[in-house]
Amino acid sequence: METKTPSIPVLLLFRNTGPENHRHLSPEQRQQLITRWNAWFEGLVSEGKATEGQPLELETRVVSGPGGGRVVDGPFPEAKEAVGGYVKLLVGSLDEATAIARRHPGLDYGMMIEVRELTPHCHLGVTTKAAPSSAHSVN
Repeated sequence: METKTPSIPVLLLFRNTGPENHRHLSPEQRQQLITRWNAWFEGLVSEGKATEGQPLELETRVVSGPGGGRVVDGPFPEAKEAVGGYVKLLVGSLDEATAIARRHPGLDYGMMIEVRELTPHCHLGVTTKAAPSSAHSVN
């Protein structure tokens, strides 16, 4: 009987992914990068390791202060440090997620990938999983 390794959820957070990183590429080089990037992601999906992924808009809004009293619209000069997208993985270990991140073709162009395991335990005690919802019908 085969024992299955439990899967842990991990986020790959993509940083330094803005257009400035790819301006020096010819149209053909950009297309090659896109093809390699898509193949990397689609391979993970077909293996059942990637459950979702999405780029993020460059424009951002930061809410801070008591009661959210401070709202600042971006992008900001330090935007290359900002998260530009993510992929959610279900893998056997943080090492496996790291190995997957190391194969990302964007790393050759200055992209940085932060590998973070999701946890159901918040240090503040905040509930981190939604309660199961009952089926709602709309009449």
